[in-house]
Amino acid sequence: MLGKFKRILIGRPMKSAELEAEKLGRLKALAILSSDALSSVAYGTEQILLVLMVAGFAALWYSVPISIAVLGLLVILIISYRQTIFAYPAGGGAYIVAKDNIGKAPSLIAGGSLLVDYILTVAVSSSAGTDAITSAFPVLHDHRVLIALVMIVFLTIMNLRGVTESASVLAIPIYLFVIAIFVLIITGVIRYFTGGIEAAAPQFDSTVSNVSLFLLLKAFSSGCSALTGVEAVSNAIPNFRKPAEKNAAATLLMMGIILGAMFIGITLLAYWYGIHPSATETVISQIARMTFGHGTLYYVIQGVTALILFLAANTAYSAFPLLAFMLAKDKYMPHMFMVRGDRLGFSNGIIILSLLSALLVIVFKGDTENLIPLYAVGVFIPFTLSQLGMMIRWIRLKPSNWGLKLTINTVGMLTTLSITLIFIFTKFSQVWVIFLFLPFVVYIFYKIYTHYENTAEQLRIDIKVDKPEVKGNTIIIPVAGITRVVMNTISYAKTLSPNVVAVYVGFDDEAIHKMEQKWEEWNPGVRLIVLKSRYRSILGPLRRFIDTVEWKTSATDHITVLIPQFVTHHWWETILHNQTSLLMRAYLINYKDVVVATVPYHLNK
Repeated sequence: MLGKFKRILIGRPMKSAELEAEKLGRLKALAILSSDALSSVAYGTEQILLVLMVAGFAALWYSVPISIAVLGLLVILIISYRQTIFAYPAGGGAYIVAKDNIGKAPSLIAGGSLLVDYILTVAVSSSAGTDAITSAFPVLHDHRVLIALVMIVFLTIMNLRGVTESASVLAIPIYLFVIAIFVLIITGVIRYFTGGIEAAAPQFDSTVSNVSLFLLLKAFSSGCSALTGVEAVSNAIPNFRKPAEKNAAATLLMMGIILGAMFIGITLLAYWYGIHPSATETVISQIARMTFGHGTLYYVIQGVTALILFLAANTAYSAFPLLAFMLAKDKYMPHMFMVRGDRLGFSNGIIILSLLSALLVIVFKGDTENLIPLYAVGVFIPFTLSQLGMMIRWIRLKPSNWGLKLTINTVGMLTTLSITLIFIFTKFSQVWVIFLFLPFVVYIFYKIYTHYENTAEQLRIDIKVDKPEVKGNTIIIPVAGITRVVMNTISYAKTLSPNVVAVYVGFDDEAIHKMEQKWEEWNPGVRLIVLKSRYRSILGPLRRFIDTVEWKTSATDHITVLIPQFVTHHWWETILHNQTSLLMRAYLINYKDVVVATVPYHLNK
């Protein structure tokens, strides 16, 4: 039943040979990997205006030059990451660049920052999409956590079904959002220049006495939240069809052009219309209302905006599993992240991402607005390390035109470093936790790596020296009575060794006497050892007996404990039986030189 339900949810298992068919073309990749970056159009301009409003309505004109500065940073990042894509076509982005050029610790900081950022992306995006729905339908406000969790479950199922299938479904609302925003921008520009809009825009270039450099830098850093997700393409190069690096670079360029055009368009319309942030209506909603009124197009834009805010999380579902795979391959994360699921995706990474982001939504009760600066910092730290790594690479290798490439990455590094510092100084109260959390994540990476290295060292053999050691086998069978299950186990044990002994632990003299009589009458050809337990414990006396046998025979024999166990016909019947055998196996498995095995006996209906 569970297998059938799984097939309905995620589809049939796919052969490994079908992996190439799961790779993405440019258009599908643009939708899947750009959803986070493109969705920032819905709040990037608003984040700038929220800061500037502190200085009054007249200060809102600063949003235009600030947005142009953000656009300039976007250009720098796009050019820089295109260089990264061609230099490291296997993917991995900032983690691989830092590992190859800077060192282990910086690479783990970059990788850890991005993993945390992707978790925050899913939590923030699902909560932001929920806010858009509850704004339209206030009656649902008390159910915002449940709505966010349902959306996370939906995205999880879609991504477990495979990259291609999820891209085919999720690309539709993403491209609808892009089309709707461009229709809004073009219509708004036409109406503004034709006098169709009467708005009191703040005087451009007017002097505002209470605007400080600190306030402008804070507004600029808030606007830079629109750049989260730009790095996802360089992390997910393996998901592209061949030639993967060329398709990834082209996708990154398309994303940059679309994002830049939409961001500056929305900012200009907000300025021309004299729009200021409101607690009850988003900037996008105000622009759409002033452009189209409360007509069909207004509701279409609101609907696709809510969808894109939800689907922004899908970028994380594409990038997180791949980055986790690369960290696991380097032994910094559990090896389970290297396993492909039935649909050829890294399903363990998808599931863990969903669980952690759902936990954040529950802990913050769907109100994750304060996490936006945190995950913006989480992106700009890898941005900076990636640029620094590429600078070191060009200096070290000196390829053709390396001077130009070095200049591009130097400008990128200085810019992203400046943004990171601005974030830290202007929003320290919101981002200080990252200075505690990131070292903890890196510490966990090192602990996992140390474990894998120690395990490998202990398991490694010298094939010229180390040979299997031939020993005898003493078999111990714990029995609770004389049944077909015990008979089946004894029959199997006799095929392995002549040294077989059954052990019965009794709680009182009467039970012990009855067992000895029955065993003597049955006479299976195996000696019965009877132990009395004064404290009604089976494990204590059994452990002491095994210790005695081990002390006497460990030099010549292996010690094997065979646990008789019957298997019920229906899965739910299992909970009615076998608790003692399960407890015994869990307890004895910790013995260093004892082999513990279960001999099953299958019951009929």
